[in-house]
Amino acid sequence: MDTIASLFSFITTPVSWVIVQFHTVYGKLFGPDTGWAWGLSIVSLVILIRICLIPLFVKQIKSTRAMQTLQPEMKKIQERYKNDKQRQSEEMMKLYKETGTNPLSSCLPILAQSPFFFALYHVLNAIATGDTIGVINESLLASARKAHIVGAPLAAKFKDGSATVQALGATVTDVRVVTAIMIVMMSASQFYTQRQLMTKNVDTTVKTPFMQQQKMLMYVFPVMFAVFGINFPVGVLVYWLTTNVWTMGQQMYVIHNNPTPGSKAQAAYLERLTKHVTSHGKTRKRSERTIIKAIVAKGRDRNEFERKFINGLNKSGLAAQTDGNVIQSESQAVVQTEDGSPAGTATPKRQQPKRQSKSQRQSGGAVGAAAGGSTAADDTPSSEPTSLTKSDEPEDAKPAAPAKKQPGAGTRSKAQSGQRKGPQRPKSPSKK
Repeated sequence: MDTIASLFSFITTPVSWVIVQFHTVYGKLFGPDTGWAWGLSIVSLVILIRICLIPLFVKQIKSTRAMQTLQPEMKKIQERYKNDKQRQSEEMMKLYKETGTNPLSSCLPILAQSPFFFALYHVLNAIATGDTIGVINESLLASARKAHIVGAPLAAKFKDGSATVQALGATVTDVRVVTAIMIVMMSASQFYTQRQLMTKNVDTTVKTPFMQQQKMLMYVFPVMFAVFGINFPVGVLVYWLTTNVWTMGQQMYVIHNNPTPGSKAQAAYLERLTKHVTSHGKTRKRSERTIIKAIVAKGRDRNEFERKFINGLNKSGLAAQTDGNVIQSESQAVVQTEDGSPAGTATPKRQQPKRQSKSQRQSGGAVGAAAGGSTAADDTPSSEPTSLTKSDEPEDAKPAAPAKKQPGAGTRSKAQSGQRKGPQRPKSPSKK
């Protein structure tokens, strides 16, 4: 174990120094030998590390979303070159290079956190065995061995025997109950964090193998934490439980304020943003302008939720700009009535012409023919009644005698206005 600890000495010394500095501060508040002082020192170490890893976390989010976008293209490459693995790998690397993505970027926070995790493990293991490590001297070692968290020593493990636990001033029952509760909490927080990512912050419009992979990890990671947790000291469980809670809260913040496009979280966010923008008539935060700018830049490639957001702004008389700001639209939204005409206008409805009787149509054609011998070029006499002109003649009056056909008038090429085209039915004989 000393050989392994010496390999991690480049990181165990800084980690032990940070823990001692926090212990000095908390020791003045709670006492130097209490579990509060040493436990809060470990929690503060986690918070400090995670703050330093925020840039890597942002890069992880961008890489994960970029990989989700590339999944359809990657699937096409796999199907196209399924019999040529070398060509498939070359095309994959070419795709990564063209889009500027890196599959390992999503693992950066875990990889960057691993050295601190192993360093803390060796520091706590040295405390359990009574060895000094890093800047922890004999007096600090004795103080750390006296520290208990809810009855469990800081360096005790679930699998420790009664002799080891009694040497640390505790009982096996207390150690196993505390460690079991912490392992369950650690696995549950990991499961909830992954489930939250799958149910709320994944693009549901595209079914890719990446989603299946994430779903599998949702069940694998909690089991791994439960299996390896029985070999971790209580201090390491405090470290890992704290980092899981931090990750869960950090992810909740990202999902609430910067969700993945096409996810359920984006639909909820854009609904809140629509209410906020329409009530104030403008955007107030830089993050809101950034998201609106990205939606406007997509154009026709917007998803269903983004199109609904833009339409909601237009109906409220607002327009999203390319810089992410929202202004009053020059053309206000027009409220439509039931018949489709703009509300508040006096546009009359189009009326259908009154249907004429057969006698009116025939008498109208006779009068038009006798009015001056119209030719094919001018077949609509001015004296002919139109379909909208009300006739004073009763409908049951006898039709006028047909006018004699003038010589030279020729055959009419078009039907008179108000008269049916085509062959006419013969006039029925009048009643005697």
